[in-house]
Amino acid sequence: MTLRVSIVVGNPKPKSRTLKVAETLVEKLFDEGSYDVEVIDLADHAQEIFAWPSEKMAALNASVAASDVVVFASPTYKATYTGLLKAFLDRYPANGLAGVTAIPVLTGADLSHSMGPTVNLAPLLVELGASVPGRGFYFVAGQMDHLDEIVSAAAAEYAANLRRLSNVAAHLGTGIPTLV
Repeated sequence: MTLRVSIVVGNPKPKSRTLKVAETLVEKLFDEGSYDVEVIDLADHAQEIFAWPSEKMAALNASVAASDVVVFASPTYKATYTGLLKAFLDRYPANGLAGVTAIPVLTGADLSHSMGPTVNLAPLLVELGASVPGRGFYFVAGQMDHLDEIVSAAAAEYAANLRRLSNVAAHLGTGIPTLV
């Protein structure tokens, strides 16, 4: 079975470094050929993101909600994520991301906001019903020359967390009801 992965990037600049970080994380985390990826660069949808209702935005939201794993990435703005990403996430109802494994990613100029993905973005994703397998990932944009090694370390940490969760899930009792 092929894993369904989405990358949602809230950088107002299209094809940003934030997008590159998110794509690299997916490439390092999963074996080539084991997943299909959909990239949603919200900069490409800025004209429509505040339109209510919007069939196009509803389709994007539905596609993300149907994913197995979603990397939500944003540059750090005012110590948190962008309004573009927030507007996209605001379209979900309570538990609208139930069943999704979400990885929060922020990029920034220095380490002063390195807890941002964990303390700002991860709680919103959990509130929407997603499961977050560890700390959020923060990448200092000035370290693009070391992208592969930094992202590889983060991917290894997420992989270890996901393996531990898989091991726990394999031992769940049969009398526990499942949520679908």
